[in-house]
Amino acid sequence: MALRQSRVELLGRIETRGADLRSTLSDLYDDWLRGLLEQGDADAEVALVAVGGLGRREPAPYGDLDLVLVHDGGPGVRARAEALWYPIWDSGLSLDHSVRTIPEVRAVAERDAKAALGLLDARHVAGSKWLSDSLRAAAYEVWRARAHNHLPALAEASRLRERIAGELAFLLEPDLKESLGGIRDCLVLRALAAAQLVDEPDVGVRTARTLLLDVRGELHRRAGRCLDRLLQQEQSAVALAVGAADADDLLRSVAAAGRTVRFASDIAWRTVESELSRRGRWRARRRVDRRPLADDVVEYDGEVLLARAAEPAWDAGLLLRAAAAAAAANLPLSPFTLRRFVAESPSIPVPWPESVRNSLVRLLGAGHGAVPVIEALDQYGLMSRLLPSWEQVRSRPQRNAVHRFTVDRHLMECAAEASALTMLVSRPDLLLLAALLHDIGKGQPGDHSESGALIAAQIGAQIGLPEEDIDVLTRLVRHHLLLPTAATRRDPDDPATIESIVTAVGGSSDVLELLQALCLADARATGPAAWSDWKAVLVAGLVDRVRIEVSGATRPVPAVLPEQARLAVRLDRPTITPLRWPDRPTPSDDKAAAGSESVGELLVVAPDTAGLLSRLAGLLAVHGLDVVTATVTTEGTHAVNVFRVAARFGRVADLDVLRADFIALLAGRFSLAARLGAAERAYPVPADTAARVVWFDGQASDATIVEVRTADSIGLLYRLTGALERCQLDVRSARISTLGGSVVDVFAVRAADGGLVGDPELRRTVEQALLAAVEGGPA
Repeated sequence: MALRQSRVELLGRIETRGADLRSTLSDLYDDWLRGLLEQGDADAEVALVAVGGLGRREPAPYGDLDLVLVHDGGPGVRARAEALWYPIWDSGLSLDHSVRTIPEVRAVAERDAKAALGLLDARHVAGSKWLSDSLRAAAYEVWRARAHNHLPALAEASRLRERIAGELAFLLEPDLKESLGGIRDCLVLRALAAAQLVDEPDVGVRTARTLLLDVRGELHRRAGRCLDRLLQQEQSAVALAVGAADADDLLRSVAAAGRTVRFASDIAWRTVESELSRRGRWRARRRVDRRPLADDVVEYDGEVLLARAAEPAWDAGLLLRAAAAAAAANLPLSPFTLRRFVAESPSIPVPWPESVRNSLVRLLGAGHGAVPVIEALDQYGLMSRLLPSWEQVRSRPQRNAVHRFTVDRHLMECAAEASALTMLVSRPDLLLLAALLHDIGKGQPGDHSESGALIAAQIGAQIGLPEEDIDVLTRLVRHHLLLPTAATRRDPDDPATIESIVTAVGGSSDVLELLQALCLADARATGPAAWSDWKAVLVAGLVDRVRIEVSGATRPVPAVLPEQARLAVRLDRPTITPLRWPDRPTPSDDKAAAGSESVGELLVVAPDTAGLLSRLAGLLAVHGLDVVTATVTTEGTHAVNVFRVAARFGRVADLDVLRADFIALLAGRFSLAARLGAAERAYPVPADTAARVVWFDGQASDATIVEVRTADSIGLLYRLTGALERCQLDVRSARISTLGGSVVDVFAVRAADGGLVGDPELRRTVEQALLAAVEGGPA
């Protein structure tokens, strides 16, 4: 109890933090454990040895105690051990313990890689010091002799941690200890150095490790428990405690530390493999030759080095030439070569010579082989030297679950994805440069697309692009979100939508194809939640319409009503008919339009009565169908609706049952409210119903655009359309865009008199109704 109280008092001293906290906590544990051991039977010669965090004198406030009671095999050890362990358990501390002789320690270290790794941190706490020294000596002797046997297990453990805990640098809630690039990897680096296979971790790794330990210590202190995952709700308090400006600044520092450790780990494992291979070649007396890759650049033993006669100080283009060669060969730049570039490379003349700019383009065009090369340049500060604006996006987190990477890594990945699309555009070089720079404005005040366009113009001038190419580059960066936004949130048949894109691309079909390729590369690099088959179809269809406008060809005449719709109107017969359905074969010439196999298209004809659209949306929701788009037209006294739908839970609705419920709905025999209520109880409205309503003027030629941005839920479209109908607005079309658990519902609406919705009072009324509907209010 005294120990627990002492620890509480220590953790309450907020001014004691970082290394001071770890050192003071180690002293507290050491003194207490020393006292416990001295109370036992003095006849048994033993030593108490700390391993793990306490062994390194860096215990986490609520971490485990890892202890070994080592003895010489004499009598009385069991009683001595029980007298030691029970008070520790009674104190409430988590204990990992063992009782060993030196031969037993040696045997465990020989067969168990994890145990062998932990024993390298052995530190004497109390008892016979010669036993502690013998244990430590045995641990290092066995490790150095048997490390080659343990390395496969360590490598597999690293891969397993990556699968389970992810990579620390790219997580919004990283596990500071187990994520790849975390504290555990720092320990592995020390172990590889102890095996005399690699050098001791450099100052960058030591600094990164100290930061991670500091953050973990404050995380434990704030949480009041053993917690290694940096949860978002703890980040602001931890940021304040470690001196970061805010939670984003903290996450950026943690990401940078994780990338430093990950990069050092990659180099270390590559060095280990090379060293073990070299020993095998020495036995086989095999020679490794240098292979030329580019002017003054060679490959040797799996790495890219400079030729013996190369002089980086006199060749400003050598850095990017070597990087491009390494990426093309899918090989790493050697650390020695990178250090030479840091020390010797001169500044590149501005504007860059064409040969240097071409090397940058070749680097970006190498595909995914370029990512580790650019990462290496970044780790050595060379990317910021080449492009000073790069510093603003280094390790910058993106607090959006859709994004997999930090901003800078996303830009690398986007360029890699763009390299696969260069055959589709007339200017591959501008596509690759735009991919690298499209988010360069993130972290700047205001719209990152606008800020990024200004920075891209500066970089374009720096690297020597002609004025007309700089104009294209800035257009691509400024409008890189335009196509997916317009395709999913605007009416692609509206002339205003087409005209806005024509203006953005400057009336150029070449810029249009570049923008489409950039859109695809950006989505692929972002993550699977950012792209889908139906979105690809929408973007492609929109681009086709814009291309026709740009080329001056005649626009396609809007599609006439399907024959089924005209027949239903003439016969005054309500109908719900699939124009395209997943279980129906799609004509071979219409596969692209079909999109995802789980997406279908329904034609619904019914008498044009008040509340029809919301009731139809509710019916589709009851049958597990999400509305992707909805187009509403009127033919006489009938409403003709075309719904593009997707199965919410993967199971396509039974059309016969859907038709029967549709007829019952129109006849007033379908209990829509009860059925929807049951579905909403099974899948309730999200607890976080924060929503935003945004109006857009001039985005449609004969309607006003209103967007609702909120969390997705069953029946949401039913409630929103019901709210619009109660406000006496005519919904001309609706488009729904879903990203993860969020949704953007876009409606083109007209007032009761058929005009635009411009009255401020009416808009406020509509906004209140929509927000109430989001929270589950009546439809």
